[in-house]
Amino acid sequence: MRIISLLPSATEIICALGLRDQLVGVSHECDYPPSVSDLPKVTRTIIPGDASSCEIDALVRDQMQQQRSLYSLDVPLVRSLAPDLIVTQTLCDVCAVSEREVNQALCALSGDRRVVHLEPACLSDVLDSIRQVAIAAGCDGRGEDYLNRLNQRLQKVKERSQTIRHRPSVMLLEWIDPPFSAGHWNPELVKRAGGTGILGGAGGRSVRVNWDRVVSANPDVMLIACCGFDVQRTLRDVWQLQSSPGWSSLRCVQSGRVFVVDGSAYFNRPGPRLVDSLEILAHTLHPQVHPLPDGLPAAFRIPDSVPPKVESEF
Repeated sequence: MRIISLLPSATEIICALGLRDQLVGVSHECDYPPSVSDLPKVTRTIIPGDASSCEIDALVRDQMQQQRSLYSLDVPLVRSLAPDLIVTQTLCDVCAVSEREVNQALCALSGDRRVVHLEPACLSDVLDSIRQVAIAAGCDGRGEDYLNRLNQRLQKVKERSQTIRHRPSVMLLEWIDPPFSAGHWNPELVKRAGGTGILGGAGGRSVRVNWDRVVSANPDVMLIACCGFDVQRTLRDVWQLQSSPGWSSLRCVQSGRVFVVDGSAYFNRPGPRLVDSLEILAHTLHPQVHPLPDGLPAAFRIPDSVPPKVESEF
């Protein structure tokens, strides 16, 4: 079977199922596992690589209002790769090529092509996505074995969290300028990790929040997981929060519990590494209860002394 993946989470699922050798094309954002880096890229984006958070937000809003896609599909390349299976999504036009463009592209291809549309809104949906891809690729048994291993890790976190008495309030930000409270599966991760989420509901979309609401909520912990940004890219924009009114009075700031994590690799990518995300978050909130598994990066704690706009220090 020849498989094309149009989103990073699907690529991770396909490779986790042992199907890397059947991947013939991926999106321009697919970067994990590293072995996919040499595969043909069948998508491209209009978002400039050097755009600021505010500029990206404005561009996204403008494109959405005009019902234009942020991504385009290289149809001639897709045709030349002759896929049997295409895995894409219908969750968010900000995350991948739109469903409409995929359907239009299919009309240009000869023969039958199976398309799997993933639309996870919560953690159980993400696990179902793995099963969905496994069935489409004809490796049902392998998929169930892999899901069992993931569920065992989830269960271990759940059992440890049951011993926690104090559950800190957690502000999980998906974007800085403007601030967005992380939705979908992230509120569930906070709860499973032993925290109490604020300004966000499980299964719902990420929502823009007024900074005054963050100050009023006064979280015990703030976790910044910018969608599409790694830690270093996120740190370039942290000064915008540090210069916001009321920043220094927040409990999380005064106690030194403001953290940055890789929002591209974890938290905002609905694939197998959401389990990694849970383990990272659980360790961040309760390090004495939840050990950090080998190989996973600890959340980066923002030092109080970081001055605004000093990017070179990171």
